[in-house]
Amino acid sequence: MIRDLLQESYDAMRHNRRRTALTMLGMAWGIATVVLLLAYGDGVGRACASIFANFGTRLMIVVPGRSTMQAGGQKAGLPIRITLDDLDLLSTNIPQITHITPSCGKDATVQYDTRSYSMSVNGDYPNTVVIRALRLAQGRFYNPEDQIQRARVAVIGSDTREKLFSGRDPIGDYIRINGIRFEVIGVLEPKMQAGEDNLNRVVYVPFTTMSDLKDTHYLDSILFTYETNDYERIEQSVRFIMAQEHRFNAADRRALYVFNVMEQVHKLELVTLGLKILLGFIGTQTLGIGGVGLMNIMLVSVTQRTREIGIEKALGARRRYIFLQFLAEALTITFVGGLLGVILAYVVSFSVGRLTLYSAISKHAEAGDIRLMINPLTLIVAILILSVVGLISGMVPAMRASRLDPIEALRYE
Repeated sequence: MIRDLLQESYDAMRHNRRRTALTMLGMAWGIATVVLLLAYGDGVGRACASIFANFGTRLMIVVPGRSTMQAGGQKAGLPIRITLDDLDLLSTNIPQITHITPSCGKDATVQYDTRSYSMSVNGDYPNTVVIRALRLAQGRFYNPEDQIQRARVAVIGSDTREKLFSGRDPIGDYIRINGIRFEVIGVLEPKMQAGEDNLNRVVYVPFTTMSDLKDTHYLDSILFTYETNDYERIEQSVRFIMAQEHRFNAADRRALYVFNVMEQVHKLELVTLGLKILLGFIGTQTLGIGGVGLMNIMLVSVTQRTREIGIEKALGARRRYIFLQFLAEALTITFVGGLLGVILAYVVSFSVGRLTLYSAISKHAEAGDIRLMINPLTLIVAILILSVVGLISGMVPAMRASRLDPIEALRYE
């Protein structure tokens, strides 16, 4: 019976080739739109994930501020100052912390030969290479021995290398930072820019050595990574511990700024999910238009084949068979058109390549651009939408054909 239904569907479509081809084209366009829009939503999500991965995702940055509430006998408006004791306090009381480093920064004059520029110099522990998600292009990063020996060694960013060395190999050469001689031991790979901050025009030196350039008793910030998914509890713990130590209100968010990267990632995931739903809805509407076209064509086909239906019923065909006959034809058009649409979507996704997003506003940010990569889940969702649209579009004409009165059908001109 299935073979007979498919054969009759094929014969009917071959008899009206142009109409069938146009209907398939409408369904193909609709499913291609759904797949590409869903792929675009996934591409935006991947691009945003790459942007945050550039800075490290499970990362918190603690920056001291100024109190705005009275607490612990302290009046409002007092500056909060953090030291290495706070670093030990956090690492001792929050066991989820995996890596932690103090950070002191300074805009300094960096000089090589006759070239001199004002650049950002950061003093951090050696594990900042993991915390900040830094990658080396050449050489090595300073290690614990350099830290202990207060070695005057430096790791420079990619833009720093271009400015000072003009593409030459800087490893083993020396630069001067505020007149003090440092050996270049490593060069970092380019990083995406963050707003107006140039993360590549930077110099990293051991934290202990930074004291030659700046008083490091009071820290600019503390950076750490952690191993739990409960980032909100980690942030609350940081605020509570620091509030007790420095006698400010834990609810005073201006006394202590805690930049929680995972919080921003979570918010962006919600925005991306909303974008995917919106794009899927728009694509479904486009496919629905193709489904309406299919329904109209099938209703025309029922009208044109009214006498044929009457003869089939007169010869003993049941309503179920008539219903399945027209439904099979509609579903065949739907799925052949859907197959062509999926092929079209893959051709377009491979042809388009990379769509500019973050690289439009930032250097070295190609990883933050959109790529139309069609994943299996997107394909499954698109096929489910296609199946629903095709089933609804085919059932209405099929029900009308199955309910025709055989006598009236035979008399139809």
